[in-house]
Amino acid sequence: MEELQQLVEGLRDAARAVGAEFTTIWLPIQIGLILLAVIVSALLGALFRRRVDVDTLAQNWPRFLRRLLLSIAENFGTIVFLLLTISMRATMVALTAHPRSYLIAVAAKLATAWIVIAFTAKLIRNQFVYRVVVTSAWTLAALSILGLLEPVSSFLDSMSINLGGLRLTPLLLLKTSVLLLIGLWAASSAGDFVDKRVKRSADLTPSLQVLIGKIIRLALLALAVMIVLSSVGIDISALALFSGAVGVGVGLGLQKIVSNLVSGIILLADKSIKPGDVISTGDNFGWIVTMGARYTSVCTHDGREVLIPNEELVTQRVVNWSYSKNDIRLDVNFSTEMAGDPHHIQRVALETVAAVPRIMKSPAAECHFTGFSGKTFDFSLRFWINDPIEGATNVKSAVLFALWDAFQREGIKIPA
Repeated sequence: MEELQQLVEGLRDAARAVGAEFTTIWLPIQIGLILLAVIVSALLGALFRRRVDVDTLAQNWPRFLRRLLLSIAENFGTIVFLLLTISMRATMVALTAHPRSYLIAVAAKLATAWIVIAFTAKLIRNQFVYRVVVTSAWTLAALSILGLLEPVSSFLDSMSINLGGLRLTPLLLLKTSVLLLIGLWAASSAGDFVDKRVKRSADLTPSLQVLIGKIIRLALLALAVMIVLSSVGIDISALALFSGAVGVGVGLGLQKIVSNLVSGIILLADKSIKPGDVISTGDNFGWIVTMGARYTSVCTHDGREVLIPNEELVTQRVVNWSYSKNDIRLDVNFSTEMAGDPHHIQRVALETVAAVPRIMKSPAAECHFTGFSGKTFDFSLRFWINDPIEGATNVKSAVLFALWDAFQREGIKIPA
């Protein structure tokens, strides 16, 4: 009840400060001046945005200056409003003996708080986090300017429930939610920064780069959570009840999720597969695009991305076409009528395949005479490529087309 009385008293004080303005002619004067400032600032802000093309003007500017100019353009009307209200209040103080300028002063302070917060929060690219930070910061600033911050905080802190050894209040939940959002965003941004630096290191393998990046990201997120909980006064040991519930959940229904997480760490650590490898598992054939904590993304040649759970890549058979090197051998089998000379057919096949793009010169292609099948000569043409990520079927198709053209030119007949 005491906190509620403090809140009521704070509201009464603010009401008295405003009510005092009603007893004099200064109230309509201040309201008129504020409305005039709003109209003028809105018109000038619209005119500025219409006449000034920020993107073209700052096209070749450094990134920081470009973002600064963009912030000025977005808040130009508020900046004009702030300058007008400050000028109006200074003029009233200079020209009158006992001016009443409380409302104008509050309007100027609110505009100042908005500009400072908007410029500072512009560093945040995530729009949701940006809106939450701007709204929360400006609400706190407005309550502080009006003298209501302490009464409102005391009122929100007075309503509480005890959960285990933890005292929960609306104020604690609001502070924790906002700080967690900011902390997790900061940790994620720092993780992205470190991850980019790690991926630029030529001394680390792709899988090790991903592993280091994910470990650092998880460590930063955990550190952010610990810092936020400690800063709002939550004892970590009081969360033992929740950790026990999480453990029960893992035991009952989250085994697959945990298994995929552990499998993802194993895959990154043992380097059996890595981003860029060409693999085939089951009916899926393609190259690895990303390796996540829960799944691995494999891009197939028809443009689909297959998300394979990490557990399957650990427990099932996986063919890695580029595990230790990118060289792979392809076979094309063909038959001809017995009317020709097999030595000549072999020579034509080798000369033909040597002219097909993407086929390696070393090791050289081979053409083996594999047998007689009724009325045909059977051959097996073997050759190597070192770019399986570009596909294997298209190379075989090119070889078959080249063989067809060569056989037509040399008079070698293919059985019907």
